[in-house]
Amino acid sequence: MLQDSSPTRQRPVALVTGSAKRIGREIALRLARDGHDVAIHTAHSLQQALETAAEITDLGFAAEVFEADLADESRCVELFPRIVQRFGRVDAIVNNASAFDYDNVASLSYERLNAHMNVNAGAPLILARQLHAHLMASGERTGVVINMLDQRLWNPNPDYLSYALSKGALELLTRVLAVSLAPTVRVVGVAPGLTTGSELIDDRLLTTMANRALTHQLPTMQEVAATVSFAVSNRAFTGSTLMVDAGFHLNSMRRDFPFL
Repeated sequence: MLQDSSPTRQRPVALVTGSAKRIGREIALRLARDGHDVAIHTAHSLQQALETAAEITDLGFAAEVFEADLADESRCVELFPRIVQRFGRVDAIVNNASAFDYDNVASLSYERLNAHMNVNAGAPLILARQLHAHLMASGERTGVVINMLDQRLWNPNPDYLSYALSKGALELLTRVLAVSLAPTVRVVGVAPGLTTGSELIDDRLLTTMANRALTHQLPTMQEVAATVSFAVSNRAFTGSTLMVDAGFHLNSMRRDFPFL
């Protein structure tokens, strides 16, 4: 699906990990509408990734799908050079892919914690430093890394503990990288709250949660994508996090959304 015309190569290129569906898909589409060619990453959802890439191509921008299991360090390290080989450049990375399995204080294990840390914090570090090296070699361009966080970091509960710990590591990494990679790469956090339903969250619970939000409505995936777009384009913004959660980080919750 990659277009080979030379003008395409002059457009900025964004890598969005985990962009086959849901929020990642909306972010990829929004960045394409903003003028980016897009590298669509997926680990397991190839057909949906191809459909997302086709939508971007229909918008008149280049898109191609790259498969990689970010839990595998060697596959993660190989991902960025593959994208540069195809597109010739990378200007922005959105670290959206995430491991998200249930555990709590009683059930957390080293194995599960490591699995979350590798995908949710390790992969973003590897990709950010590769982007920095790539841009330094170019000698003329700057770029941005967006790390997708979670409102639960400011509103903790005991559910999904390994996930929460790994996102806490990613929030710290956002600030560390903002200093370490400046001025070539800006690093910004975006922390969504509950946006859509799942196997554990039905429409009734979504309505209940919307009523508990400070705004009395939940953020949409499009609003999250718009926030990412802002962070990508605003060159004065680095080292901090934008909350897109309808104020839930100010509403103390003893359990996660499905268990309330």
